[in-house]
Formats: sequence, C-alpha cells, structure tokens
Amino acid sequence: MSDTGTDVSLQSRVRGCLLGGAIGDALGAPVEFDSLAAIRARYGPAGVTGLVTGGDGAVGLITDDTQMTLFTVDGLIRARVGERERGTGGALVHVVRHAYLRWLDTQLHFSPPPADEPVRTGWLREQTWLYARRAPGNTCMSGLHSEFPGPAALGEPGPVNPGSKGCGTVMRSAPFGLAAPDARTAFRNAAECAQITHGHPTGYLAAGAFAAIVFSLAQGEPLDRAVSGAVGLLTEHPGHEETGDRLRQALDLAAGADPAPETVERLGGAWVAEEALAIAVYCALAGEGDVERALLLAVNHSGDSDSTGAICGNLLGAAYGEEALPRHWLDRVEGRDTITRLADDLATVISGGRVPWDAYPGC
Repeated sequence: MSDTGTDVSLQSRVRGCLLGGAIGDALGAPVEFDSLAAIRARYGPAGVTGLVTGGDGAVGLITDDTQMTLFTVDGLIRARVGERERGTGGALVHVVRHAYLRWLDTQLHFSPPPADEPVRTGWLREQTWLYARRAPGNTCMSGLHSEFPGPAALGEPGPVNPGSKGCGTVMRSAPFGLAAPDARTAFRNAAECAQITHGHPTGYLAAGAFAAIVFSLAQGEPLDRAVSGAVGLLTEHPGHEETGDRLRQALDLAAGADPAPETVERLGGAWVAEEALAIAVYCALAGEGDVERALLLAVNHSGDSDSTGAICGNLLGAAYGEEALPRHWLDRVEGRDTITRLADDLATVISGGRVPWDAYPGC
C-alpha cells in the first residue's frame, strides 16, 4: 500500500482523490465540533473507528467540504470545455467563481432553481442530494455574496475577506492539483481561486500548497517529497511563513512522534488553513500506507474533524488510487455515484477527451 508509483492510472487517482475526500469528510462530520475527550467518552478509548451516525440519524453524509470540492471540479471542467471546444474560455478564477455560485444556490434553496441563466445550469446543480445545508462556512457564504474584481498578487491581501484564513480554502482545492499541467500552475490556480472567499495570504497560500502536493502525488511522488516541493513554492511568495512552518512541523512529527491524537493536536485545531493542511499531511504520513489508520487519525482530535478527514482522504486517494479506499466505507458514502461520474468526466477532459456539452454549458 505504500507504493505511489506510476502503475496507478489517472482515472483511479482522480476517483481516489474525490472519493477519498468524501470518506474522510463523512468520517469526521459527526464529531466535527467535539473535543477529543468527548469523542472518547462517546465512542470509547479509540474514538471513532468507522462511519457513525450523525445528528440527523444518517450514516455516511458528506458536508460542505465535499460539496464545494465537487463544484470546484465542475468549474475546472467547464473552463477546459470552454477553452477547447466552444472558444468561450474566460479567466479560470471567474469560471470557478461561477461554479461556487451554483453551490451557493444549493445552500439558499431547498429545491433546484430554474435554469434561467448560464451560471445556474448544468447537471451537477440538478443533483437534489446536494441541496442540503451541512454547516457551510460563514466566510465562504459571505465571500460569495461579495463583488470579486479578481485576485490580488500572491502574498498580498485579497479583495474579499482579507483577514480570513479559515480552512474553507484548503478543503475544496484538491481538484486544482489533479487538473494542472505542473505543480506551479496548480499552486497558482488554487491560491487565486481561494481568494474568491478568503483574502488572508496564509489562507489562500495554504490552498496553493495543497494543490501542488496533490499534483505531485498524482504523478507518483511520495508524500514527503511532494510536501517539500510545495514548501519550496510557498517561499516564493510573501506571507508564506505560517503555512511553511506548519508543514515542516508535520514532517518532523511524522518522522519521530508516536501517531496519536495528542500528536495531531500539537499542530492545532484545524479551524485555520495552515493547521488543517498540516494535520492532514501528518496523518497521511503517520498512517504509513494504511489508509484506514490515517483517516481515523485525521478525524479523532479536538478540532475541524471533517475538514482534516476530507483533506487527508484527498491526499491518500491521489497517492494510492481508488482501489486503496476501504470498500466498507466507500459503499456507504453519500453521493458516491455522482462523485464517481464527476471524477470520470474530469479525468476525461484532463486526458483530452470530450464530455457532453449540455452537462457543462457555458462558463
């Protein structure tokens, strides 16, 4: 399970990344706001050991983390289709922002809205199961209600919510790493699109680093080397220190400290971007190729458990592919068929293939 070599297909890595993120999200969602002590009191000394019932009595439900990740994919596919097949490609960041506005629509309506303008069309926004509010981030919501003139230079405060560096930037950014031609492009695309809602440099640079790591994993690089490469990209921009320092700490802990929730909590609570990314990286490394072990470590802590689970799942799936995901969890995850179709469409356009225009109309 430790091999991340080139024998894993692109389709498997894309599916693995998106489905792995959904598994981690669903594992962590029921304990997102619980302390480690409360988790152990409810589930035993080992904490959560599998998918458990959430507050609404269901098992395997995803949150806004997976919802926004799927709409990121939708935007990336539309951008590629628009550029190559319709000649209508626009700036990527604005195409992705339109996709996030479609997600916002799902959070403001309890039934699909009429398709009365291009930004509100497409098959993904017609998936009724996505019209559920699962504690969407306030900054993401408020940011999408704001005007967005375009991203600031990397390292400068962004135009929207310039003081916000919540993990809502990182948890949705894995697809940029899957769709980019190189790590530097993945970094820039994710960082610029993160500014749509979060303007603090740490918040959006952490998203860039995450996308660069995912790119490298999808190329078969080991995680520690992928993280080191992302840290190198970070240092090219002002405001890189918080994210770079946390990632170095995650590497150090994975190399020496015992893999335990108490070690996870040395990296923070994951409510901010650099902590969420560092915790996910640490857990993926500490799992030593055991996907179940890594994912359970990523959700059993006093913090944003669904986000760290989702980010860790994205990393593991990109590294090892769909086949490495625990089938007994995957079979119970909400929206699995939709996620799989979207992953396959993304893999198709990355490979130069075509997807139905009516599924991804306009930009």
